[in-house]
Amino acid sequence: MMHFADSLTFSGRKVVAAWAALPFPALSGSSLHDALSAHQQDVPWKLLSSGGEQKVSSCFAQSVVLRGVCKERPTSCPGSPLHGCESPEQLLQQYFHTQFPGAFSTSHVLQQPCDTQPPFPQFFSPLLSRRGFLLDKAQGYSSAGVESIPVLAALQSSPVLHSLLRGLGRALRPRDLRRWSCFFTAGVEHDDFQEALEELRTLSQCYEMGSGAGGSEDEADSD
Repeated sequence: MMHFADSLTFSGRKVVAAWAALPFPALSGSSLHDALSAHQQDVPWKLLSSGGEQKVSSCFAQSVVLRGVCKERPTSCPGSPLHGCESPEQLLQQYFHTQFPGAFSTSHVLQQPCDTQPPFPQFFSPLLSRRGFLLDKAQGYSSAGVESIPVLAALQSSPVLHSLLRGLGRALRPRDLRRWSCFFTAGVEHDDFQEALEELRTLSQCYEMGSGAGGSEDEADSD
């Protein structure tokens, strides 16, 4: 995983964030083209890494895997940015090009869905079919009847990590190491701890969009 993350980071960045759509929101009987076209304004996956609700507005690099997408023929929409794509891989790449222009993106499409039979946690909505696709109305069986789901998972190097890393530094800065003997037992010196905090602050700045972004916040962090 560390080597994989390294392939998505550059310009001093070292961290990636995990995102997922579980299940991937697609209507029963629809195509991947239809599902992606329904999310032109906002990508359909959520942040898994710590940091609360975050929207994906831009990214530097990403790797995405989509599993279990339906194979039906796409709806003909000549005006759509996705029109003319013949394969699921081309559809995803064009979608990423539209959502994140200039970002480095790789995508992989696997036909096999994610198996959700027991002991997989059965927390699904009654608006899912047995294959994990969205229904117009609730199904007549329990959510335990969901046997598989389409899933999209992504690792991203994105500006979201600026606030996540800065928040981690803020949480650690007030710590008084003299009150935590385990730090000294582990061989952590006060100067080393302060140096690590400064490195964390510098790393968070690598994820800023624009040289002037977040300047006042970083100055507040150093006070």
